Amino acid sequence: MLTLDQMLIRLGVAIVLGFLVGLERESIGKEAGVRTDMLVAAGSAIFAMIGLTLPYIVSAPTGNLADVIARNSGFLAVIANVVVGIGFLGAGIIVKQGTHVRSVTTAATIWFVAAVGLLAGVGLIAFAAASTLLMLILLVVFRGFDFSKVVEKEEKK
Repeated sequence: MLTLDQMLIRLGVAIVLGFLVGLERESIGKEAGVRTDMLVAAGSAIFAMIGLTLPYIVSAPTGNLADVIARNSGFLAVIANVVVGIGFLGAGIIVKQGTHVRSVTTAATIWFVAAVGLLAGVGLIAFAAASTLLMLILLVVFRGFDFSKVVEKEEKK
């Protein structure tokens, strides 16, 4: 079972990584920024730790952890449902104005920080940090790039 120190470290990592992604979004004036991304990453980490801890809590009265894990994978549903639930939050961020759709990237970053929070929550901290760094690089490098113009040029050929 996770100790309080392990839980707090994982939660802290999720918050910092969510902060970094949120800072990138907020720096360019997007609706969901630092606070949103920190909350999503932290919440996801907490749900991941709940999923990891539930078998220990459920098996405590009987002392039969192996049997609880073997017969019930329902605790993993806690983690899986974060993915489903975060989709609703992301959908609320996307705005359609006429024929133009806005904030899709911001919604995708919400989905991404949920995954980063899950990674931190299950203890894959190095991968969570590396993923965040790579995503920040990609967000900055491609910030002003309009892929639709590339597609238009190819279609004209």
